Amino acid sequence: MMHPLAFISLGLDMTRLGLDAQVVIAERMRRLARGDVAAAIEAARMVTEKTLALGEVNARLASAAASGTLDKVGPEIVRFYRRKVRANRRRLGK
Repeated sequence: MMHPLAFISLGLDMTRLGLDAQVVIAERMRRLARGDVAAAIEAARMVTEKTLALGEVNARLASAAASGTLDKVGPEIVRFYRRKVRANRRRLGK
Protein backbone atom coordinates (compact mmCIF):
# COMPACT_ATOMS: atom_id res chain seq x y z
CA MET A 1 0.00 0.00 0.00
CA MET A 2 1.23 3.48 -0.83
CA HIS A 3 2.00 5.98 1.89
CA PRO A 4 -0.89 8.49 2.05
CA LEU A 5 1.38 11.42 1.22
CA ALA A 6 2.72 9.59 -1.81
CA PHE A 7 -0.63 10.29 -3.49
CA ILE A 8 0.19 14.01 -3.38
CA SER A 9 3.45 13.42 -5.20
CA LEU A 10 1.73 11.12 -7.69
CA GLY A 11 -0.98 13.72 -8.26
CA LEU A 12 1.59 16.42 -8.96
CA ASP A 13 3.44 14.12 -11.35
CA MET A 14 0.21 13.37 -13.18
CA THR A 15 -0.62 17.08 -13.38
CA ARG A 16 2.82 17.87 -14.83
CA LEU A 17 2.41 14.99 -17.28
CA GLY A 18 -0.95 16.37 -18.42
CA LEU A 19 0.38 19.90 -18.88
CA ASP A 20 3.47 18.76 -20.76
CA ALA A 21 1.33 16.46 -22.93
CA GLN A 22 -0.86 19.41 -23.94
CA VAL A 23 2.21 21.36 -25.08
CA VAL A 24 3.46 18.35 -27.08
CA ILE A 25 0.04 17.81 -28.66
CA ALA A 26 -0.22 21.48 -29.67
CA GLU A 27 3.26 21.51 -31.19
CA ARG A 28 2.67 18.27 -33.06
CA MET A 29 -0.64 19.53 -34.43
CA ARG A 30 1.08 22.71 -35.61
CA ARG A 31 3.74 20.65 -37.38
CA LEU A 32 1.28 18.15 -38.85
CA ALA A 33 -0.89 20.96 -40.22
CA ARG A 34 1.93 21.93 -42.58
CA GLY A 35 1.55 18.61 -44.40
CA ASP A 36 5.13 18.53 -45.63
CA VAL A 37 7.71 15.75 -45.48
CA ALA A 38 8.70 16.76 -41.93
CA ALA A 39 5.05 16.34 -40.91
CA ALA A 40 4.96 12.83 -42.32
CA ILE A 41 8.15 11.97 -40.44
CA GLU A 42 6.69 13.39 -37.22
CA ALA A 43 3.48 11.40 -37.69
CA ALA A 44 5.41 8.17 -38.19
CA ARG A 45 7.61 8.95 -35.20
CA MET A 46 4.58 9.70 -33.04
CA VAL A 47 2.89 6.38 -33.86
CA THR A 48 6.10 4.42 -33.36
CA GLU A 49 6.82 6.07 -29.99
CA LYS A 50 3.30 5.41 -28.75
CA THR A 51 3.40 1.78 -29.84
CA LEU A 52 6.75 1.18 -28.14
CA ALA A 53 5.64 2.97 -24.97
CA LEU A 54 2.46 0.89 -24.81
CA GLY A 55 4.50 -2.30 -25.13
CA GLU A 56 6.82 -1.17 -22.34
CA VAL A 57 3.93 -0.32 -20.03
CA ASN A 58 2.18 -3.61 -20.77
CA ALA A 59 5.38 -5.49 -19.90
CA ARG A 60 5.69 -3.57 -16.62
CA LEU A 61 2.05 -4.26 -15.77
CA ALA A 62 2.39 -7.96 -16.56
CA SER A 63 5.53 -8.19 -14.44
CA ALA A 64 3.84 -6.37 -11.56
CA ALA A 65 0.76 -8.58 -11.81
CA ALA A 66 2.89 -11.72 -11.76
CA SER A 67 4.79 -10.55 -8.70
CA GLY A 68 1.74 -9.18 -6.89
CA THR A 69 2.97 -5.57 -6.87
CA LEU A 70 0.32 -3.88 -9.01
CA ASP A 71 -0.20 -1.29 -6.26
CA LYS A 72 3.37 -0.05 -6.73
CA VAL A 73 3.58 0.10 -10.53
CA GLY A 74 1.30 3.13 -11.05
CA PRO A 75 3.80 5.81 -9.98
CA GLU A 76 6.51 4.05 -11.99
CA ILE A 77 4.36 4.19 -15.13
CA VAL A 78 3.58 7.87 -14.60
CA ARG A 79 7.32 8.60 -14.25
CA PHE A 80 7.99 6.58 -17.43
CA TYR A 81 5.46 8.59 -19.44
CA ARG A 82 6.67 11.87 -17.94
CA ARG A 83 10.21 11.13 -19.16
CA LYS A 84 8.93 10.36 -22.65
CA VAL A 85 6.70 13.42 -22.82
CA ARG A 86 9.40 15.75 -21.43
CA ALA A 87 11.85 14.45 -24.04
CA ASN A 88 9.33 15.18 -26.79
CA ARG A 89 8.61 18.62 -25.37
CA ARG A 90 12.33 19.46 -25.41
CA ARG A 91 12.77 18.08 -28.94
CA LEU A 92 9.71 19.84 -30.34
CA GLY A 93 10.56 23.11 -28.61
CA LYS A 94 13.71 23.59 -30.65
